[in-house]
Amino acid sequence: MANQPERTGAPGIALIKQFEGLRLSRYLDAVGKPTIGYGHLILPNERFTRPLTPAEAEALLRRDLRSAELNLLKLLHVPVTQQQFDALMSFVFNLGAGRLRSSTLLRYLNAGASARAADQFLVWNKAGGKPLAGLTKRRQAERALFLS
Repeated sequence: MANQPERTGAPGIALIKQFEGLRLSRYLDAVGKPTIGYGHLILPNERFTRPLTPAEAEALLRRDLRSAELNLLKLLHVPVTQQQFDALMSFVFNLGAGRLRSSTLLRYLNAGASARAADQFLVWNKAGGKPLAGLTKRRQAERALFLS
């Protein structure tokens, strides 16, 4: 699509960094998965035997973003603004492209109903069926960026 953003912009990267946080050493995420850096899920074949440097964490984030960007681009059937792309990237980075693929958010967006799509960000604030304050704040921030 002409003029379609293909890379996450600075506001999107800042949003992802804000909500993911930076952890230079391995840790278990909220659902018990080994993680490092800016929310990088450690794959079975990856070994992180020492803490990352900030530069290594940044490089890992950029690699993870590129993978997510390519997945997002496959799902978009309408042009989006850079702000919309960035908001969707934060969503995909947090929840995965599979969740977006099956969402009402994407269905509305691809149907040209971007205002209705924006409201769908707010639906995705639960873990284990219960709303979480951190997810609520993230979804509100994504919605605001999407609408800006």
